[in-house]
Amino acid sequence: MLFNSYIFLLLFLPLTVGGYFLLHKLEKHSLAKAYLLGMSLWFYGFFNWWYLLLIGGSVVFNFAMNRLMRPRRAPALRKAAFAAGLIANLGVLFYFKYYDFFIGNINGILGTHLRLLHLVLPLGISFYTFQQLSYMADSYRGKVPDYGFLDYALFVAFFPQLVAGPIVLHSEIVPQFADEKNARPNAENMLKGLYALGFGLAKKVLIADTIGGAVNVAYATIPQLNSTSALAAMLGYMLQIYFDFSGYCDIAAGCALLFNIELPVNFNSPFRASTIAGFWERWHITLTRFFTTYVYIPLGGSRRGVARACLNTMIVFSLSGLWHGAGWTYILFGMAYGLMLVFCRLFKKQIKATPAWILWPITFLLNLFNISMFRADTVPDAVLLWKRVFAFDFGRVSAAMSQAVMKTEFDLLMNNVLAFAKLPEWLPLALLLAFAMFASVGLKNVHERLERFRPTKGAALVAVVLIAWSVLSLSGVTTFLYFNF
Repeated sequence: MLFNSYIFLLLFLPLTVGGYFLLHKLEKHSLAKAYLLGMSLWFYGFFNWWYLLLIGGSVVFNFAMNRLMRPRRAPALRKAAFAAGLIANLGVLFYFKYYDFFIGNINGILGTHLRLLHLVLPLGISFYTFQQLSYMADSYRGKVPDYGFLDYALFVAFFPQLVAGPIVLHSEIVPQFADEKNARPNAENMLKGLYALGFGLAKKVLIADTIGGAVNVAYATIPQLNSTSALAAMLGYMLQIYFDFSGYCDIAAGCALLFNIELPVNFNSPFRASTIAGFWERWHITLTRFFTTYVYIPLGGSRRGVARACLNTMIVFSLSGLWHGAGWTYILFGMAYGLMLVFCRLFKKQIKATPAWILWPITFLLNLFNISMFRADTVPDAVLLWKRVFAFDFGRVSAAMSQAVMKTEFDLLMNNVLAFAKLPEWLPLALLLAFAMFASVGLKNVHERLERFRPTKGAALVAVVLIAWSVLSLSGVTTFLYFNF
């Protein structure tokens, strides 16, 4: 089920919130959790019931392995359970996400003809696998309380963060469900939740999807692009993926607040960063935290000298790139960021002494070019796009890109405005990119807004307007980009 769909907004969400608090009011607290778990599984299996077998089996298996890792168990049994859990989780992820990629590369290198499986990637498998791996590592270290099965299953399957994060820790979410005061509806949290949901929907439906139309046209016609169109495509995709993914996280945070649950921040205006290190402190924060806690630090972190720290950084970001997808564009995307961070470490003093007004445009351009590889179907496509930029063939932006924007929610308004004022057709795309760029850097993000939130009539009006506008704009429903990862 999609956040940006009528069935979710008009049926699923009110039914889930209402039923959950009603059962709590009737003092059926365990049943309320079970109800929320059941609704979360309906949310997950809405398009494909087979997904329920996969996540259900994963939850049961991992819970069993974690029980075998309790501190009172024999050390040999704990180690065996941890190894079995690690191998099983990574094995399932490899099978569904990476099998064809590795077999395809083997066939290409060795000239073999091993059969590809063409498997459909189950929704959210990268996210809930990492979430369970974090739980397993903490359990092995003896850092997990003796949670019951219902608490564990709800930790994994809670619908706001199930499909595309943020990647939460058990210590962040299970205690909140156990807190008695969270079992009662909270008017302020309800309004905060709707406020965040409204902003998230607007970011996805009104901005990301609108820009996405032009981006899709551009990436399908790279050889025909002039330099202006190529730059617009690169900027468009960077803004699209930010507003799409951060929009998802805002909706997730808003939905969780309806249940009095706070999720960790996953985006904090990353394009404000003046260094690549600063960018990764603000972009997909919970993924960076996972790799830092469960890969970088166990490898030795920065405790064993600069050379080892640089190597560990490269390992972490190569794995991060691979986590995003089974393709060389993703791997090179991660490795490039690893190299940039190594550079930041080696020249830390010089970078610190450089004014922010010099660093910011350099960081922005590095992100612009590297993130463009993320969208390309192949590495040669990404290189060709960069070549089109450096052809210095500047001119009017592609008419097809402009028309793609005009086919969206801008259509009714902007067609009439352009015709009346005799303005150029590229203007809507230019204004949209300019506004999105300004909003991503110059306006408060949703996290900052929620920190200073006050339950006023104005806030309620903003929430209602954004949700209503987004609902009226759902004619062309699209999935969130990170569903593919």
